[in-house]
Amino acid sequence: MNRTLARRFDLIRRSYQPTPTVPLPDDDLDLHLKLEYTNSHGSAKDRAALWILRQALERGEIDAGTTVVESSSGNFAVALASICRSLGVTFIPVLDPNVNASTETLLRTLCDRVEKVDAPDGAGGYLEARLARVRRLRAELPDVYWTNQYGNVDAVEGHYRLTGGELRQALHRIDYLFVGVGTAATIAGLSLRVKERSPRTRVVAVDAEGSVTFGGPAARRRIPGIGSAIGAPLLRHALIDDVVIVPELDAARGCQELLRRYGVFAGGSTGSVYAAIRSYFRDHPHPHRPTVAFLAVDRGTGYADTVYNPDWVRRFLGGDAEPAGVAQLASA
Repeated sequence: MNRTLARRFDLIRRSYQPTPTVPLPDDDLDLHLKLEYTNSHGSAKDRAALWILRQALERGEIDAGTTVVESSSGNFAVALASICRSLGVTFIPVLDPNVNASTETLLRTLCDRVEKVDAPDGAGGYLEARLARVRRLRAELPDVYWTNQYGNVDAVEGHYRLTGGELRQALHRIDYLFVGVGTAATIAGLSLRVKERSPRTRVVAVDAEGSVTFGGPAARRRIPGIGSAIGAPLLRHALIDDVVIVPELDAARGCQELLRRYGVFAGGSTGSVYAAIRSYFRDHPHPHRPTVAFLAVDRGTGYADTVYNPDWVRRFLGGDAEPAGVAQLASA
């Protein structure tokens, strides 16, 4: 590894601290939320980005003259952009129209070059179009490293060692672990680590309606960070017991309920997972008060104009974002 890059990366690595796991008051569940939005760059994707770059540096795949490229809906690009800026390595993100406005502004500030596709692919999404742009960049530039968050097992190891290791230390017992699935690196790393000590823990994968990850029909999705248009190769490493598919309107309602009931201002994928938890235990009542864990993947700041905007929710998701139970709670 280049000595200068090694020194810089060591400083970056030491700046990463464990994220807290906090209890949420609930009558039916012993509910715990790991606040991944307290990571250095604001999301759970920090762990995958850090570990992928660490391994690539150690293998000599990245040097001072390398350009790192990646297709990302937002959080992973922010983490890569921030770490690469600190390393002094060029990073080019490939975005699409679903990126949050604040995220795009940040990336254009951090990166000297940003690529953005605007034409949807055959499935009605943008992932294939973003990946095609990545291929063009790899052909165009002389020294390129593609982090490939969709298929890089280093991302799984990062969540296994960091996110999963911390969760295992924080909670001695986990009956159910709910994890949103995008690239599947998070659920793979967490499920492997948690089931090492507790094979009876049930791991519940949460996916978005319109995602093809678990064989459903492709449809347009407007909330970034969960679901996929191409499947998830890393899913083969995950140990999954159940799957819950969440419509995007329910994800918005989950975000609103987390905010109103617990004061947790989280992003769309976290709202999806919370909605899945409520749906799952309505359909699978538990005789005891189970210990349930999930992640707050990112903050709701980048979603203020979307899932937290009633007009946007009605226009694009076709309903009211405020769940009836929360409305009754607020007026009680």
